[in-house]
Amino acid sequence: MAKKESFFQGVKSEMEKTSWPTKEELFKYTVIVVATVVFFLVFFYALDLGIGRIIELIK
Repeated sequence: MAKKESFFQGVKSEMEKTSWPTKEELFKYTVIVVATVVFFLVFFYALDLGIGRIIELIK
């Protein structure tokens, strides 16, 4: 039981040392991630369509 308490005390200690982002930073980073994912989604979808058309032309 002492090992569990020691573990959770260590976790609590480390969590207090963590630098958490502000709401504004969190929103900014979330927008960046979503925009990047959407960009790559569109890019790879267009690439897939293009390669599909090339393969159809070759057949």
